[in-house]
Amino acid sequence: GCHAEDSHKRTPKVEQVLKEEARYGLQILKIYSDFQPRADKIKNELLEFLIQQKKAGKRVAAYGAAAKGNTLLNYAGVKPDLLPYVCDAAPSKQGKFLPGSHIPILDPEMLARERPECVLVLPWNIANEVQEQNKFLKENGIVFFIAVPQLVML
Repeated sequence: GCHAEDSHKRTPKVEQVLKEEARYGLQILKIYSDFQPRADKIKNELLEFLIQQKKAGKRVAAYGAAAKGNTLLNYAGVKPDLLPYVCDAAPSKQGKFLPGSHIPILDPEMLARERPECVLVLPWNIANEVQEQNKFLKENGIVFFIAVPQLVML
């Protein structure tokens, strides 16, 4: 049968997870308490930048409709009034909208057509590749930037 003390036994899998967490310091509260201020700083910097650009009459677009970028936009509460569209090379994503923010996903050729002043590279881990693929735009004065780990012009 089932005994109350059985529910407190740690399986080898649970032991393994706890060891992993300890190894990465995830059982230390400081990691979590530092996370919120960092996340808020990223959110605030991005929002301030987008609002400044809008006030200055500059157009900002985004590149890369990936999950991590969408999470950032939703966390920051960014909507199409601050970021009118995001471009993605995947035809399967084009013509759709980012979940939550409802920002339209368009073909990257829009960047060459519209020539926004700034392009937010959402998949910050591949920002160099994105710039390389869009050299022509950069040579024509379009500024690429990332918001994570902090707001940086590339």
